[in-house]
Amino acid sequence: MESSRRCFELLQAGDTNGLRQILEQDPAASEVCDASGVSLLMHSIYRGRRNLAELIASKKKALDIFEATALGRLDRVKECLRDTSAIDSHSIDSRSKDGFTALHFACFFGQPEAARLLVESGAAVDTVAANPTQVMPLHSAASSRNLEAARLLLEHGAPVNARQQGGWVPIHAAAQNGDRPMVELLLKHHADPKLANGDGKTPAMVAREKGHEEIAALLEK
Repeated sequence: MESSRRCFELLQAGDTNGLRQILEQDPAASEVCDASGVSLLMHSIYRGRRNLAELIASKKKALDIFEATALGRLDRVKECLRDTSAIDSHSIDSRSKDGFTALHFACFFGQPEAARLLVESGAAVDTVAANPTQVMPLHSAASSRNLEAARLLLEHGAPVNARQQGGWVPIHAAAQNGDRPMVELLLKHHADPKLANGDGKTPAMVAREKGHEEIAALLEK
């Protein structure tokens, strides 16, 4: 318990050297999870600390499918897909302890090849996260500017106007980011630019609030 708490404290502080020292002394510390079961490695990725995530991964006995997908470790993802016992509930669409599927992680963390592997292996493109975000993989791809994954999802039938928390649809996120290629892709697949979110804001309004006048004009055509 003490080791677990210390690892999370060092991670939060961004103390790479301190965390490295603990992991060198006790490699088993790489396996620690928070109270809800989310691993130290995933917390590192959530915080954008890829260097720490790689360090932790190097000490773990094996990555689970969520960790492997988020890191783009395709060989390990393939192993997990072959061994269904490596996936909770024996399903490619099982959720992580915080409610996301492996496909959500591939889309959000910029791993289009992992996304392709999962989709071609049968992952559902319309699975809703089992947490308050209510995101589908397309929301994850749009918000993180993962154009290749978004295209893949749409080509496999992902609902382009599906709503997430707050009534946002994927094109809201693309508009907020000022991501013209994503906006154009979503429009090509019949995204509705007139849909308002829970605050009554259309994608064009969201774009204009962020200073993306060109995107707003495109959405208002």
